[in-house]
Amino acid sequence: MNHKILCVDLDATLLCDDKSITQKNREAIHRMLEAGHYIALATGRPVETAREVARELGLNTPGCYMIAFNGAVLYDCAADRVLLKRSLPIEIVQELFDKAKRAGLYVQTYNSTDLITTKHTKELDYYVKQARISYKISPNILDALEEEPQKVMLISLDQRDKLERFQKKNLNWEKGKCNSFFSSSQYLEYSPKNTSKATGILELTKILNMPMDATVAVGDEDNDVPMIKTACIGVAVKNATEKAKAAADYVTVNDNNHDAIAEVIEKFIL
Repeated sequence: MNHKILCVDLDATLLCDDKSITQKNREAIHRMLEAGHYIALATGRPVETAREVARELGLNTPGCYMIAFNGAVLYDCAADRVLLKRSLPIEIVQELFDKAKRAGLYVQTYNSTDLITTKHTKELDYYVKQARISYKISPNILDALEEEPQKVMLISLDQRDKLERFQKKNLNWEKGKCNSFFSSSQYLEYSPKNTSKATGILELTKILNMPMDATVAVGDEDNDVPMIKTACIGVAVKNATEKAKAAADYVTVNDNNHDAIAEVIEKFIL
């Protein structure tokens, strides 16, 4: 039997809109693992918050991995061990904070356990509620960082066009320094250069000594497009963005609230 690896996004893909997991999805994942296949939770979230989802699902056994921070961290859930980490240079982080401040945009970064930002805003409240993460506020962002972080995120709750203008204005600046993408209509993210969920899949298959034709990737957002294109079988869930659907080999009949991942597992894994 040829073992496969399922790389699955969390929010609005594996998780329902209320952040729960359907029973059918849960059962399909455990059948897949019992059959000897692998799973990797591929998320923009930090390891700390994604690990809670993994624990709730019981995904802390051999064969369970995580591609966190949009590919900047590879994590072995069973061994509780970071396998690979890529970081943004501290001077790039500071520049992004300075640029965001001048543009009148909220911006945040992360250390190993907390979100870090410069002031308390409605964007912070919204994100903390969604991600269920602790936070620290520091006027000088460098004072709160223990080491170089894995990403920087700008948030605008109701003005995506403002984020789009920021991204476009800084495209030349980011070349060779970092890369940017939208992970939702409200989130513009900056990650280390040459880093994405796709590079996470490539690195993980090397570690597991598995061929790329054993990979299935599922997502819903623009930041999932690289891994959807890179995997042997790329899947977009029914509720995905048009860009994600256009990149996919298959679009699920069901959405994230109605067992889309169980559909993928039954069709492409088992």
